[in-house]
Amino acid sequence: MERLQKIIANRGYCSRRKAEELIQNGKVKVNGEVITTLGVKVSEKDEIMIDGNVLANEQKEYYLLYKPRGIITSTKDEKNRKTVTDLIPTKARIYPVGRLDYDTSGILLLTNDGELTNALIHPKNEIDKVYVAKVKGFVTPVYLKALSNGVIIEGKKTSKAKSKLKKYDKKTNTSIVELVIHEGRNHQVKKMFEVLGYDVLKLKREQFGFLNLSGLKSGEYRRLTPKEVKVLYSEMKKN
Repeated sequence: MERLQKIIANRGYCSRRKAEELIQNGKVKVNGEVITTLGVKVSEKDEIMIDGNVLANEQKEYYLLYKPRGIITSTKDEKNRKTVTDLIPTKARIYPVGRLDYDTSGILLLTNDGELTNALIHPKNEIDKVYVAKVKGFVTPVYLKALSNGVIIEGKKTSKAKSKLKKYDKKTNTSIVELVIHEGRNHQVKKMFEVLGYDVLKLKREQFGFLNLSGLKSGEYRRLTPKEVKVLYSEMKKN
């Protein structure tokens, strides 16, 4: 027996958080009965319906996308802008693991594996994410150290990070900084620089855990290999 929201997520319908919203909004039935309480446990033999449709058990799919700037990290957009799922032709209900801002490019995972998604975005797993930011001005060693030690964002200090100045262009007065973090707070990298007085002109996520963008151009994607999926699961189990 498993919690209803977990089974919905594991079958690839949506994330666990979204499944909880569906349950609370009365969209889910189990064996013909509307369920609105979180925590109800069901078995694989129980019939689950969402919005009148029987929930099937989809085959798991895993993708690595080089997200371009100007694309929404979502499955749909109210303004009909292009989303990351529009870039991957599949009939499976895949959704992004975490998010990248509209104007941020880089590595993004998409899957219909709710269990893995939940594990990857859980703060306790502390997955390193490597960002490269182009910022206005010269980022001094003092401020690089501040980024590494953590800065206060919205009343809470960011965790220890790694920062490195890769390049400074005197002509344009811009710095290229590599920042490695393991948190996933909203707009975190931009806010970390802004707290120190720097405007982020361009931002790219180059690495997610052991995965990188090698061999991909902006807008391209590939399936994760079975070995890569296995490594992701094994890394999660260590924590």
